Amino acid sequence: MSEKHISSAVIKRLPRYYRYLGDLLENEVVRISSKELSERMNVTASQIRQDLNNFGGFGQQGYGYNVEHLYKEIAKILGLENEHSVIIIGVGNLGQAIANYHDFKKRGFVLSGLFDVNPDIIGKVVNGVTVKHTDELAEFIKENDIDIAAITVPKEKAPKIALEVSNLGVKAIWNFAPTDLKLPDSVIVENVHLADSLMRVSYSINARNKSKKDD
Repeated sequence: MSEKHISSAVIKRLPRYYRYLGDLLENEVVRISSKELSERMNVTASQIRQDLNNFGGFGQQGYGYNVEHLYKEIAKILGLENEHSVIIIGVGNLGQAIANYHDFKKRGFVLSGLFDVNPDIIGKVVNGVTVKHTDELAEFIKENDIDIAAITVPKEKAPKIALEVSNLGVKAIWNFAPTDLKLPDSVIVENVHLADSLMRVSYSINARNKSKKDD
């Protein structure tokens, strides 16, 4: 497959395709058409075909998509056949919830280390991993090939920690701190702002209520 630019919108939809195809596999569905998949996902059949054509198509006219084959191909595109080592910095309620996420290992993400500054949390075992003090962070990263650092610390601490771990060779930052991180282009940053998501929900509720009043 020749190198081509794939839009961020397409990339954001790929995990959703993967999740729905996984559900279909669990229900022993062998094949599905783009129309049937569109009805399940609330995405147009045309959009599904356009998205998948970016990577080769995978469908057969008159047959549709082989669910297992497409599931495996999207896994390859997403890099899920490779294991990615993950550390979590900040092991409060959110950090522990992420550490205990049951699909972590299933998706190829290996929880390698947990770090915090709270003496009440240090030494605690979460999902089989012992929480270390952040003073040990640099040595740990140097001794282990860490791909991703999940950051769940207060926003005023996040930029410094993110820069530190990126300078130590961490390839990507999964940022849950309520601030946008500015790092070198060589470091991948995925910002997950939970409050932003809630505010979008609030907007939708407000807009719907306003619409009902106008009716």
